[in-house]
Amino acid sequence: MLECGNLRHDVCAPPGGSPGAQVVNWPHMKKKSKAKTARWKSDAFAKAKKIAPRQAIHIGSTPSTRFRGDAAIFGRLVEDHDRHRALFSMIEASERTSPDRAKLFRELVHEIKGHAAAEEQALWSTVLRHPESTDAGRHAVAEHKKIDDQFADLAARNMKLRGWLRRFGETKKLYLHHIREEEQEQFVESQKVLTLADQRYMRSVFVRRKREEKAKARVTPKIKLK
Repeated sequence: MLECGNLRHDVCAPPGGSPGAQVVNWPHMKKKSKAKTARWKSDAFAKAKKIAPRQAIHIGSTPSTRFRGDAAIFGRLVEDHDRHRALFSMIEASERTSPDRAKLFRELVHEIKGHAAAEEQALWSTVLRHPESTDAGRHAVAEHKKIDDQFADLAARNMKLRGWLRRFGETKKLYLHHIREEEQEQFVESQKVLTLADQRYMRSVFVRRKREEKAKARVTPKIKLK
């Protein structure tokens, strides 16, 4: 069961909350200004920048999502996604022989491993219990495994070789596709089976579980056989 205190419900809710209610339109999901959206992304990029302050970030536009800046679970997940977008960009821009590349890659893998595990525990474990959102949850979790396998393959190869960056680009493409689907499709479907109280409590579970999962994450080299 998802960590929800002593509650044992189909939907995780905070102590005293009311599980199971379905709400499709959320009054708190107000349209955000471009300035606020830019600030939220900038804050996420700044966290990535701390790993290698001199490394440039070139991202351009990001897919639109109504969840960026939201105070509940989905906004927290998008914040991580923006941080990961920045880390991918910084690795691509790094020199082959620069120590920054190895440092950034290690941070990216630990970040995404911790993020994916906490997301599965805080969000998808509950969403999967609802028939109307099962497909969205299954798809997201399955892609976590694919991404993890590609990171293991990259970790087993020499990142100073030109071919490594090509393979890294394939992983980046897969991950960006994955988070775009989450932000524009799977989170939307998941929100339909969760109350606002559920979503807010799930954020606190995610934050705690991600901290613990990231701390124990390891880069495991393993060549992917085709």
